[in-house]
Amino acid sequence: MFRRILVLGFLASTVCELAQADPPKITAVLTSSEVVVGETVQLEIQIDNARASAITPRVIEVPGLQIHYTGESTQMMMRNFSVSSSITYSYTILPVKSGTYKIPPQTIRVGKDNLQTPELTLRVADSPRATAGARGNRTPSGGAPADSGQAEEKIAFAELLVPKKTAYVGEIIPVVLRIGFNSRTQLREMAVPQINGQGFTVQKLSEGEKNLETIDGRSYVVFTYKTAISAARPGDFQIGPVEEKANVLVPRRSSGARRRPFDPFNGEDPFSDPFFTMPFAGLVEQHEISIKSDPVPLEVKPLPPGAPANFSGAIGNFSMTAEANPKRVQVGDPITIKAAITGRGNFDRMNAPELSDERGWHKYPPSSNFKQDDDVGISGTKSFELVVSPNEKLTTIPPLVFSYFDPAKDRYITLQGEAVPITVEGNAQPTSAIAGAATAQSAAPGAAGPQKPQGILHQINEQGKIVHTFAPLYARPGFWLAQLFPLALVLGLLGWKVRNIRASNRAALRAAQLQHEKDELLRKLRRNQLAPRDYFSDASRVVQLKTALKENNIEPATVDAETAARVFALNPEQSERMRRLFAKSDELRYSGGGGDGALTHNGRREALELIESLR
Repeated sequence: MFRRILVLGFLASTVCELAQADPPKITAVLTSSEVVVGETVQLEIQIDNARASAITPRVIEVPGLQIHYTGESTQMMMRNFSVSSSITYSYTILPVKSGTYKIPPQTIRVGKDNLQTPELTLRVADSPRATAGARGNRTPSGGAPADSGQAEEKIAFAELLVPKKTAYVGEIIPVVLRIGFNSRTQLREMAVPQINGQGFTVQKLSEGEKNLETIDGRSYVVFTYKTAISAARPGDFQIGPVEEKANVLVPRRSSGARRRPFDPFNGEDPFSDPFFTMPFAGLVEQHEISIKSDPVPLEVKPLPPGAPANFSGAIGNFSMTAEANPKRVQVGDPITIKAAITGRGNFDRMNAPELSDERGWHKYPPSSNFKQDDDVGISGTKSFELVVSPNEKLTTIPPLVFSYFDPAKDRYITLQGEAVPITVEGNAQPTSAIAGAATAQSAAPGAAGPQKPQGILHQINEQGKIVHTFAPLYARPGFWLAQLFPLALVLGLLGWKVRNIRASNRAALRAAQLQHEKDELLRKLRRNQLAPRDYFSDASRVVQLKTALKENNIEPATVDAETAARVFALNPEQSERMRRLFAKSDELRYSGGGGDGALTHNGRREALELIESLR
């Protein structure tokens, strides 16, 4: 019964979440913005928060493109009992001729809402196969004997498909390698093909896809490999040729064979395939053939001048998102900024985005992770984790900036996020306020006119003062009232003295605690038994403690390499060693680096010598 109540409650909360969900949102993307004639590309229209079925077009009319609806898929996601859904509608696009095409916005009705997709651009290049003879850079190869009655182009071919003739230095260019074998032959052995050339790097080939295709009226088994290249310098290059050797079994035919008048297979008898003839000796023969493609020319241009200061070499088309946590910290505490850059381009040359304003912040080495969306890593998402800490009270984290070069637009583009509001609570020593003492001005007595001199006998004529008591002065009430002011003054001075003594004791206690912690850490460092991460973390902490002991108004957590170099008046060589010490500590602490003892032995000795030299 209890389980049923839980299930009903969950379903009720789910229905409420869906009822209060955000309004539907639509996005549309192409799996590739550049293709060649004859190759397909996918158009995906995604609708988020759809609470009703959508009415989508089955055919999108664009002259020069054949666009057909292929299906839909639904995704449900739940996060913290919040349920969201999305529906993706897929279309297959087949270009029939080269050019630049604009896929117009599509209006899709979801319930009572009319949603519109953005306009998309697809660039279609001529297929290398569309040249003379419909063979492109497909070079026929083979080793069939002259009396076999088979032309060489019937056995095998190789071709390189490169969608661009010009590119920029560092730009990622997709390349497709196709190797085909006549279906009447049987492939026995073939090594993994390689793309030859100089002046560019080639990514690892994807796993070959095997398909049966009809080319020039004949059936071929085609192996398709995908990869990408990137030019290292400007100039004119040739991609390929691809040269490969393969062992194939070729059907043996009699030189006097004649086609039967009523041959239903028109000479292409399926039972002459090596699959059927191999059991019978003498019906097939093995050949080693050489397969070679034509090279493809490529012009590589240098990047234009005027790159932004934070440009690190990223080339392609990207978008950026970022978030930061926690948003309430103390001065010196770390804040993790998670940034994700999504798009298509050379992710291997991409560095982490930077803060637009680094004043008041201490940075640590970032870490990164890449998730590719295709076979060769041209498109995907690269995630970064940046750790920063405030050196003072700040109210926002400055926006992240990331620059890249868009080869389609021939210009540099800078992406900028939004400032993140934060609360920094300072635990640094407050600055002492100097209170100005007010100068009391005494009132000048009023000026009196000249008095007439009197003789000494005038006192006889004045009435004497009447005395009411003969009690001693200390026994009179007025005496003790007069002592209240000096008593209060003495008590105030005594309290001030006690407060100063207590403050001195707290400072002495703080110094003793810092000294004790420093001595314990130094003993650990001298034993040299710590892992690299703990060793350099303790080493940087010892520097912070020594700096705080030398200059009392500094909190250890806010000390960095520059502060330590200033307090101890280090020379340039020592300052550089101090910077390396803190950088190594940050790298091992925040970037997940484990290190090993052999690699950091010299670094340990250098760090200990530097620490013990601080006086």
